[in-house]
Amino acid sequence: MKTILYSFLILILFASCSSDDPSDMDMSTQDTEDTNTPDPDDDDDPEPLQIYKILSLGDSYTIGQSVCNTCRFPEQLNDSLTHIISNSNIISTVIAQTGWTTTDLQIGIASETLTTDYDLVTLLIGVNNQFQNAPFSIYETEFPQLVETAIMAANGDKSNLIVLSIPDYAFTPYGQNNGNPVETSQEIDVYNTFIETYCSQENISFLNITDITRMGLEDPSLVAADGLHPSQSAYTKFVERLLPLALEKIL
Repeated sequence: MKTILYSFLILILFASCSSDDPSDMDMSTQDTEDTNTPDPDDDDDPEPLQIYKILSLGDSYTIGQSVCNTCRFPEQLNDSLTHIISNSNIISTVIAQTGWTTTDLQIGIASETLTTDYDLVTLLIGVNNQFQNAPFSIYETEFPQLVETAIMAANGDKSNLIVLSIPDYAFTPYGQNNGNPVETSQEIDVYNTFIETYCSQENISFLNITDITRMGLEDPSLVAADGLHPSQSAYTKFVERLLPLALEKIL
């Protein structure tokens, strides 16, 4: 009798085990696998945002007189760098005003709180020294001083500085009708020769863009609506030359 009872109990136990819903067992197993399987995306750290600071020092050719704010060469350069360098943020600072001489730029810089952590600095100054007939000796003194200031702003590293040549406004409607265009070009050549020679001696990058502005009469699209300053198209040509050098310095 006991044997029959034990057998009956065993049968009930097996029947109870076999009544578990197999789908519940499968779901439980699947949940465990999902929890323990690493997500491939978890191993990919987000690319850090690259921040670059650029300082542009100058006069009307830097501030972009008679063109839109995004048309001037510092902004076009920033836009080009942003498109080339992935996940980057270009912070631009411009210290420049129309009509500024080297003396005015020094005063303008002194009125700002200039930091020394710029990844790139550009300097384009001198046309108003020529235009206002300032003694050339002033430029010979103040240009090197401005270069030193620019280097200090560029983390104290002269390799982070690019000096641009002075555009030639003689090849504009204004330049043709005011003063002697030939003399204007000759005087600007004197300034640019001094700039290039100084930069060569000090191992500082010098970029010639004067020849672009000297196409202003044969290609009027290079001259802004005021008949004097470079147009957006001219600044685009500036940046085509400036961009490779800028990339070399900040990357």
